[in-house]
Amino acid sequence: REVAREAPMSHRKFEHPRCGSLGFLPKKRARRQRGRIKKFPKDDKSKPPHLTAFMGYKAGMTHIMREVDKPGSKLHKKEVVEGVTIVEAPPMIVVGLVGYVRTANGLRCLTTVWAEHLSDECRRRFYKNWYKAKKKAFTKYAKKVADGTKDAQKELQRIKDYCEVVRVIAHTQVRKVRLDLKKAHIAEIQVNGGSVAEKADFAYGLFEKAVPVDAVFGMNEMVDAIGVSKGKGFEGVVTRWGVTRLPRKTHRGLRKVACIGAWHPARVPYSVARAGQNGYHHRTEINKKIYRIGKGDDPKNAMTDFDLTEKSITPVGAFPHYGEVREDYVMLKGCIVGPRKRVITLRKSLLEHTSRVALEEIKLKFIDTSSKFGHGRFQTVDEKVKHMGMRKRKMA
Repeated sequence: REVAREAPMSHRKFEHPRCGSLGFLPKKRARRQRGRIKKFPKDDKSKPPHLTAFMGYKAGMTHIMREVDKPGSKLHKKEVVEGVTIVEAPPMIVVGLVGYVRTANGLRCLTTVWAEHLSDECRRRFYKNWYKAKKKAFTKYAKKVADGTKDAQKELQRIKDYCEVVRVIAHTQVRKVRLDLKKAHIAEIQVNGGSVAEKADFAYGLFEKAVPVDAVFGMNEMVDAIGVSKGKGFEGVVTRWGVTRLPRKTHRGLRKVACIGAWHPARVPYSVARAGQNGYHHRTEINKKIYRIGKGDDPKNAMTDFDLTEKSITPVGAFPHYGEVREDYVMLKGCIVGPRKRVITLRKSLLEHTSRVALEEIKLKFIDTSSKFGHGRFQTVDEKVKHMGMRKRKMA
């Protein structure tokens, strides 16, 4: 039996490179809190027209138990426990339609068609201070549509004749989430599938209608989560870049970079670790598997075929720093970017998935709804009352 000889350590920079990729420079605060979709999936005209993205709000995390279906693996037919993220996703409202033409410099907006009626939560987004504003946004446009001077069908025909890319303008129903927000988040969502005329008719047919999340995504689908990470503020090089602390007796501090470059060139290279903003960066995480899409009007939306306890996805005592999930929700495997209450953009995957992990059909056996404050023991409030009896607070 041969013992593998360890290779001698040549230099520490090969054994422990810098934490943090230089590809993400500059590490500065994101311009917007909403995750921006910089690329949409490739269009397949053989499929019927469909939307390619959706927005929701991160509620928190819990864990599930499921049976692995992976023949040949040691985990096959065994139960595993995995962490999942709950994203509350009320139906989105479509309020507009944009047509783009391709030019040598990329896409150019040809025309935009808006719905006749826009809700206040949508119109709030166009103002810095809604309280002091005159609230005149889109009143003239609505009047022109009502009078017939603004012909939407004419603009729709221009889109069908000249455009190659069609996107809808949709906003979230932020009032239904019951957060401290009143302004809806608005985004352009590309319509893929079918001809341009079919795309335009499909988008126009959605005007002022609520689009649920299960009309965009399906069970066991792989999606991308786009958002802004949790902000940490101004931090030093040890936390921000993971460099090693200097020896204990170092003069003027030890959580520093000792040498920040050579004498010449007489400037600090961009690749040297420096203190600065950490967190609140725009990030895209790919290949997040959807484990379940639950309906908000179902009080038993956390039941499974193996766990017959009647319970909803909201844990005992609600999600910490978020509250109750009353609307539709999406359960994603693992964690996603951002703190609780952060708006998350979910996009259809850009890749054609062929791996067993992506194609595996998920069958949940158990969804944990115990309290997330401390060590929760009970799955429902009724279960807690049966075990502990009436408490003094309830009896009073």
